Amino acid sequence: MLIVQKFGGSSVADAQRIKRVAGIVADTYKNGNDVVVVLSAPGDMTDDLIEKAAEINPGASRRELDMLLSTGEQQSVALCAMALESIGIPAVSMTGWQAGIQTTGQYGNARIRSINSERLLSELDRKRVILVAGFQGTTSFYDITTIGRGGSDTTAVALAAALKADVCQIFTDVDGVYTADPRIVPEASKLDEITYDEMLELASMGAKVLHNRSVEMARKYSVKLEVRSSFTNKPGTIVKENVKMEETRISGIAKDSDIARIALVGLRDEPGVAFKVFRLMAAQNINVDIILQSIGRENSKDISFTVHKGDLKPAENALLTEKESIGFASLDVSSTLCKVSIVGAGMINSSGVAASMFEALYDANVNIHMISTSEIKVSVLIDDVNAEIAMKAIHRKFFGD
Repeated sequence: MLIVQKFGGSSVADAQRIKRVAGIVADTYKNGNDVVVVLSAPGDMTDDLIEKAAEINPGASRRELDMLLSTGEQQSVALCAMALESIGIPAVSMTGWQAGIQTTGQYGNARIRSINSERLLSELDRKRVILVAGFQGTTSFYDITTIGRGGSDTTAVALAAALKADVCQIFTDVDGVYTADPRIVPEASKLDEITYDEMLELASMGAKVLHNRSVEMARKYSVKLEVRSSFTNKPGTIVKENVKMEETRISGIAKDSDIARIALVGLRDEPGVAFKVFRLMAAQNINVDIILQSIGRENSKDISFTVHKGDLKPAENALLTEKESIGFASLDVSSTLCKVSIVGAGMINSSGVAASMFEALYDANVNIHMISTSEIKVSVLIDDVNAEIAMKAIHRKFFGD
């Protein structure tokens, strides 16, 4: 079998943990498998490098930041290769460009365009374990790029797709995907399997186990994913196209605290107003999530929508600058909210799922500000102080104590 394994920053935070990772990789290799390993930067090194760059030059170019940030993952793969060599396992470390990963030129958030797997296949033929620096690649002009948040997950899945790996194992500090964050809901249970669509929704809604870009790529190229713990030897959660049907109608609950709401009050009730608002957001590269428009009254209406907290100020400034051309009476913003979502492929054929969620929130005395639904999810916007209460109440409603 060809197995791609990815280990996050906490798994390679120090020498002892790097040796532990090397042990896991060695066991996989000794079982007769070809192994490609993707590693993140050790611990908080990426954040430390960002802080160091800010001390030197707060306005540093994105190109130079990418050059700097790529060094964290390179340390991880080199050290892990040394650890494998010390126990007699043939290994070779590679940067993103040595592994053939070519990206777009958008520094800080590049997209993988292609992978030239010739070097990788050559090293696998030599029966070497390959350790690839995650989170990075190069442009066609050989400038180093980083591929944004969750980049090492995405690197691992992309390599698994390019090499047609049998499985891509994502090792984290948890032993799988749970029905809710067990740190918030202690009675949450681990799922044996989950569909790509469900995992993508959970990742997009705030679950931290996998990044949504990696799940999206896995679904596109039918890469079998397994989420496992790097600290225990327990079976993990398989992410795949179809799973066994269960009695429960939802698979999990997620919380996203990186949410802010913007409300435009007193907009003209006429065609094209929403277009003006969201064209402006698009021009600022601001992603919009939940949108709510009120019924027109007395020739006016209100529009509320959510953005990431980091985009709140730019969005507010852009809207106030264009207040006259858009035509609204006032602007109201809030950054003390969070989004709680339930996700499950089973809810599409089950009535009363949303009602059960709202009943749980009512019983817990949690007020709902906005609601968004799709075929496999229901999301609500609530005050962030009520997040844990809401998650526990919803989990009890669907999964019991």
